[in-house]
Order: sequence, then C-alpha cells, then structure tokens
Amino acid sequence: MNEPGSSVGLFMSEREARQSQYLNLTTHAAALPVTTDSFGPEGDAWHNISEFDLLACNISVPGFSPLYPDVHCTSDGSICQLITGEAEINAATTVTALVFSDLFNLATTYFLIAGIAGINPKVASIGDVTFAKYAVQVALQYEFDSREKPENFPTGYVPLGATAPGQFPGNIYGTEVFQLNSQLRDIAVGLAKNATLLDSPAAQELRSMYGQNAAFAAASSSAPSVVECDTATADAYFTGELLDDAFDNFTSLLTNGAGVYCTSQQEDNGTLEALLRAAQAKKADFSRIILMRTASDFDRPYQGQSAADNLFGDTPGFEPALSNIYLAGVKVVEGIVNSWQQTFEQGVQPTTYIGDILGSLGGTPDFGSGST
Repeated sequence: MNEPGSSVGLFMSEREARQSQYLNLTTHAAALPVTTDSFGPEGDAWHNISEFDLLACNISVPGFSPLYPDVHCTSDGSICQLITGEAEINAATTVTALVFSDLFNLATTYFLIAGIAGINPKVASIGDVTFAKYAVQVALQYEFDSREKPENFPTGYVPLGATAPGQFPGNIYGTEVFQLNSQLRDIAVGLAKNATLLDSPAAQELRSMYGQNAAFAAASSSAPSVVECDTATADAYFTGELLDDAFDNFTSLLTNGAGVYCTSQQEDNGTLEALLRAAQAKKADFSRIILMRTASDFDRPYQGQSAADNLFGDTPGFEPALSNIYLAGVKVVEGIVNSWQQTFEQGVQPTTYIGDILGSLGGTPDFGSGST
C-alpha cells in the first residue's frame, strides 16, 4: 500500500532565519541535520520531544505548501524540519523552494527524509524502520486497465518505450531511479539500531496473520527492527498482490537486480530530484542524504483477506510507525550532531555511484540500460 504524506524532512543545517535573518548552514551550528516529512502526523512526531525543540524558530518560506508554510528549527538553527505535503508534486515543489531560497545555505547540510510507508511482507513488517539505497519511481510507465490488457501480460503496467512488461524502458525521463550513499546509510542504520522501537499488541496480532504464509515469514517478526531495503514511489496509493509484484519486478529491472522493494510511498523521487538539481547548482550535497521509512501498513493482504479489507481496514501499525520515526530518527540526528567534527563535517565519502539514472552528478550508474 502506498502511504500518503510521508515526506518529513529533518535537515541538520537548514533553517534558522528568524524573521528575515540569513541562516548560514556552512558553519558548525548550521550544517547539521534537516528532516523532511510529508504530512502533519509525521512532522508532529518530532515536536515536544526532550532532545531538542524544533518549534523554537519558525520561518515562512515562499513556495512552500499552504498547508505547511514553515521550516521549523532549533533556536541555534542547527537542526531544522520541513513538511513537504503529500505526493510527488508537493515534495518536489517544496524542496525546490527550500534549496533555492535565499534564506538558507544548505551546501553542507545532512538531509534525513523520514516518513511512514507501506511495507512488503516478503521483506519486513509493520513497525520496522527501513533505510534505502535505491528509490524507484515505479508508476512511471504505460498503463492498461487490467480488464483491457493483453491476455499474456501479467500486469497492466508496461515500461515507457517498451511493448511488454519486463522489457527495459526505451524512454528514460531521468527520475526513475536514485542511488544514495551506502556508506552514510550504513552509519545511519548503526545509529538507529540503538533505539528501542515501539510496538503494540494489535500490531503483533496482525503480524501473526501474515506468518501463516511462508512467503511472508519476514512479516511475522516478533518485534520491530531496523532493515536495509529500498523504496517505491508512486502518486497512486496502491495495494494488492498483483500490483505489488509488478512494482517489485520493475524495481529489480531498473536496478539490475540490486534493488529490494520493501516500502511504498508517494514522495521520495520528487524530493530526491529536487535535491539532485540543488546539488548540480552547488546548493546541496547529494552524498549527505538519508532515506528512512517506517512501516505503518502492509502493501498486500494476508492469506484469506481481500485487498479491499487490507486497504480500508484498521491499520494497527500506524501509531508505532509514527513513534518509530522519532525513536529511530533522533538517534541518527544525535549521532550526526555529536560526531560532527570527527566524522560528518568533512562528509562521508561514497565508495559507489550516487545520483540519478542519467549520471547527472558525474560517474557511471551501476543500473540502467548502459550498465551490466
């Protein structure tokens, strides 16, 4: 299931421009983390916490969503947060407004993209905290209504410029796949594993229902954990075995088998494209992005459940997922702040490709039609 509104952004560096004061995020105090969220409940997870006060300084930014017009920062501007609004257009527009605003200097800022998501029960479970290497724009394809698709097609989705499912796209727009800094992800995973994650009896009961299917063994885990796996972006809030398998296959196709589809959401490729263009303009560092999603609901039904019941029924993973944004995310933020001079100020050097499918930032992608 594609979870709505999940693009909270915590940026360790970004926001502090009290009234119209310029915030220089290249200083120690300003080059720390920024968090990016997609809708209100994700953003609220960071408010009224004991570690730091993100509501100490609130800055209105031209071009932000009318629903979420402000960046929220600590009093010294070292940690900031924005809420993009839901779906790809809101995410891309809000983040573009942020990075090209004269209010901020984000050249050395770390971005923590944090939100809830649907989860693939073949890979992980509700309540889990996931960190992605790849973000794939899975619905950027031709689409047949399933009642009109050719009988031999397993899905109504066909890659752009292709003539059948499973063929590599003949037309590439550039936003289909992003690869992030694996070395930074590994550090974030290690920090998040220090968190005690929230669970609930209702979430445990739902996990047990998925455990009845051997293919969903990962979903029946006894408690939430931290998982390394990848994310699928689509404006459509999708659910069901057929769509999920189609998008799982498309993720594998575009990443040459390296991507592991586990979370579904509506914003991340939009956010990442805006940050990539900012990096091209030397206004952000694409190697300083962490993509964290917590699992609120399963993307397909358990054995004996209908897809409609899965979509419209209770979501006992919702509250644990919201809480775990903060519980895991704050460990990442504190880790960056506390080890700024030792590790993060100079940056975490990627040892593999980072960027989009076009190689826009330099280097050669290890995915796409030109890779092996």
